[in-house]
Amino acid sequence: MRNSLLLFLFISLGALAQTQYVNVESQILQSKRKIKIQLPRNYAENEDKTYPVILTLDGDYLFEILAGNVDYSSYWEDMPEAIVVGVMHENRRQKDLQYEDVNYYPDEEGALFFEFIGMEVFPYLDENYRTAKFTIALGHDQSANFINYYLMKDNPLFRGFINLSPDFAPPMPDRIADVLSNSKQKIWYYTATGTEDVNSLREDALALDQRLKEIQSEQLLYTFDNFKGANHYSLVERAIPKALESIFSVYRPIDNKEFNEKVITSDLTPYQYLMNKYQTVEDLFGLNQKVRVNDFVAIADAIEKKEAWDDYEDLGKLANQYYPKAMMGSYYKARFYEETGSPKKAMRMYQSAFLLDEIANLDKDTMLDRSEQIKEDFGY
Repeated sequence: MRNSLLLFLFISLGALAQTQYVNVESQILQSKRKIKIQLPRNYAENEDKTYPVILTLDGDYLFEILAGNVDYSSYWEDMPEAIVVGVMHENRRQKDLQYEDVNYYPDEEGALFFEFIGMEVFPYLDENYRTAKFTIALGHDQSANFINYYLMKDNPLFRGFINLSPDFAPPMPDRIADVLSNSKQKIWYYTATGTEDVNSLREDALALDQRLKEIQSEQLLYTFDNFKGANHYSLVERAIPKALESIFSVYRPIDNKEFNEKVITSDLTPYQYLMNKYQTVEDLFGLNQKVRVNDFVAIADAIEKKEAWDDYEDLGKLANQYYPKAMMGSYYKARFYEETGSPKKAMRMYQSAFLLDEIANLDKDTMLDRSEQIKEDFGY
């Protein structure tokens, strides 16, 4: 019985995140190269949905920890669902990541591997999967250095860079600082080291951090972590979730911190803040995200606190657009009528909401109580 239960759990969990092993036939490398691909949950059912791509080099050992974090974070809506890709080096890591000793750019097989990623891996992904335009690269020590060569291109292949204990080529910090200072498009840049990291790598990461902190550019979204007690390898498991959290901070549902520090204090009305938040997600990540129930509730609370009653009318229309069978839209419209001098319309709207599906903190008792209170107050 116990073995059957374990088998059932293994099969069930395996069905949640679909991992594929693919051999890409490379004309550039004149060989087949293995990549791992994790597709989001319910990828097959969401036929019209596209997904950001997060690619890690050193897929031999970084893929599983990255894929697990992406699956977990996207399940709780702290980041969008994403396609995770791990490029395997197997016994070719040093050749794949090598650079020449004069100008310190990818040399020979390293240059071929660089072209393989951009000219063969991504066209393969775009042809076979529903990819969005937003892409992130991740690397560790030498592979962290390598992903920065894509940053040097006029139109970078990646918009996000996750550097874990990077082992930089000599001029790479200067090149990074120069590119990020002058970038015309938004770049998410994350670097991590640890207090027990390899000394030379830690010193380089700390020095680069000081330079990047001085950059005054709205196009750079930069985060740095120096994990106490973490060494060259243990920092990986701490840095990956922090990096994802940093890159997708604007995507997350409105929490207490955002509510108190941004929504309530904003010069925008609550409804305008909500629209701006989701427009930013679409602009930055290319995702047309459905407004979450959590965010409707947060904005309704903000309307109450700021007494921005006119916002309830627009919020009600938006709720009906996304959740037409739920009582949320009718409730918000009723609140608008109630606070703007139309109690009879409010009463009827509460009564109509009674027939719709309960959602979030709204139920039939709430609708009935609101309606009866208006009857009592105005003698209807």
